[in-house]
Amino acid sequence: MGNISYLDETLIPFIMKTSTKALSWTARILCILAILFISLFALDSFSPERTFWQNAAAFLMHLIPTFVLLATLVVAWKWEDIGGILLTIIGLALGIFVFVLNHQRPQFSIGQCIQNAIIVASPFVLAGILFIISHFRKKRELADVQ
Repeated sequence: MGNISYLDETLIPFIMKTSTKALSWTARILCILAILFISLFALDSFSPERTFWQNAAAFLMHLIPTFVLLATLVVAWKWEDIGGILLTIIGLALGIFVFVLNHQRPQFSIGQCIQNAIIVASPFVLAGILFIISHFRKKRELADVQ
């Protein structure tokens, strides 16, 4: 009996470290997938009436949010607390922006506006929260080791 409880206590830090790594990687993968989703909206910039260079310029302009989100992901990868806060703020701002943009169009009801805002913004808010939680769990684990 004594060996089993000792064995369980020695495994707990290993399990916590593994779950913290999984939490960190979940946040990273979720953010990457959400950025890829946002990038798809840049494809509507192409028009057959424009030249190749005009289409390329329009495409790059539509990818500016993607570049900002990638820069934020790089920050979150290095400094999870700062990046998590930035991603959460960006997600909330994006949700408000999408809601207002859709609300100005008569074909969308309030429910559809809210649904669209949640679909677009929630992955970034969730990834931001996961980065923040991961930061504090890593900080706690380092304190426990010392």
